[in-house]
Amino acid sequence: MPPDSTDSTSTAPTPPPCNTRITRFTRFKPHASTSQILPVVFFTFLCYLTIGIPLAVLPGYVHGDLGYSTILAGAAISLQYLATLASRPLAGRTADTLGPKQAVALGLTGCALSGALLFAAALCQPWPGPSLILLALSRILLGCGESLCGTGAILWGIGRSGPTNNARVISWNGIATYGALAAGAPLGVALMQTFGFASLGLAVLALAVAGYTLARRVAPVPVVHGERMKYRSVFTRVLPHGIGLALGSAGFGVIATFITLFYAAHHWPNAALSLTVFGTLFIGARLLFSNAIRHYGGFRVAVVSFALECAGLLMLWLAPDAHVALAGAALTGIGFALVFPALGVEAVALVPPASRGAALSAYSVFLDLSLGITGPLAGLIAGAFGYSSVFLFAAIASAAAAGLSALLYRRSRQALAADHRQATTD
Repeated sequence: MPPDSTDSTSTAPTPPPCNTRITRFTRFKPHASTSQILPVVFFTFLCYLTIGIPLAVLPGYVHGDLGYSTILAGAAISLQYLATLASRPLAGRTADTLGPKQAVALGLTGCALSGALLFAAALCQPWPGPSLILLALSRILLGCGESLCGTGAILWGIGRSGPTNNARVISWNGIATYGALAAGAPLGVALMQTFGFASLGLAVLALAVAGYTLARRVAPVPVVHGERMKYRSVFTRVLPHGIGLALGSAGFGVIATFITLFYAAHHWPNAALSLTVFGTLFIGARLLFSNAIRHYGGFRVAVVSFALECAGLLMLWLAPDAHVALAGAALTGIGFALVFPALGVEAVALVPPASRGAALSAYSVFLDLSLGITGPLAGLIAGAFGYSSVFLFAAIASAAAAGLSALLYRRSRQALAADHRQATTD
């Protein structure tokens, strides 16, 4: 792993995008930022690989092998999301007070314990009750591990590369997240078919232990000392940005949940191709345009991103054939790619450096909520108006997010102007 290196001889006050009164930044060498970021977002990749491996297999195991209802099969998956949501505040405070490296280590420990419990659940398959309880505990620990590792890795990357690279760190972390989920699901299916369900637990355990071992070899970054805001105050401060994130995430939610049913309703082939194209262009846009946030500001990038996402969703809503639908999915992937980092850098800039972890965790809550709410709500809409209508619903949400981002940008400009007038008067 590359050593932690910063240019400590050159420091200057660099204002965050929307509040010049918050903090004092250190300038970091731009060419070194990616090499500083990748080693720590790799732990995010390993964490989400442990999440992806059982994702496609677990419902079938609960329903088919243990003999429980589809409701309980779905609940087994949802438990992890609920645990992630509930543990977000703890993850933020842990990263802020104990340090990002410790948060990542604790997160990977949770993933390892989850794998051990998953393996134990497989051994208890002849006794469905104990097996289901072990599975539930495994999902809860995996959810806690996700929030700790994800938040810690972002802050670790920021600490290594500098706050001026916030957007790049968040973008790479997202690439690691979605890449791992995309790789984990087919890997889990292959393991299940070849070695049986117990192999999933062993694979999760092995990956988490390997990640923990590697994490111990990477240099930590100093814990940021100073003012720490109460979590409630942090949550209130990032609330508008979180609402924008929640609205914009509806597009991803409906595509992930309903695109295959949408294609089937129209008797179109290659529904999986639309998901592949969405994911590929999502990652490509993050790689190509992550610097746009630093050059143009998070709010302006967010407005453009939401507009592109809205256009792609409208194409899906009106698609007369599979080719137009595929183009709509591609445009939606490009638009959604920079939503999280664009609003995220603006949200983090609103709090003191010692509360960045709390801000990230509070902001991420809205992604969890959006993905949790979008599925059932869009299902109701699809049942009443057809599958095409869910894309119109998501397009309206994206348009609302674009309007909210424009209002936040205008408010930030007014705040900067007021600060300038006050500084001139003083």
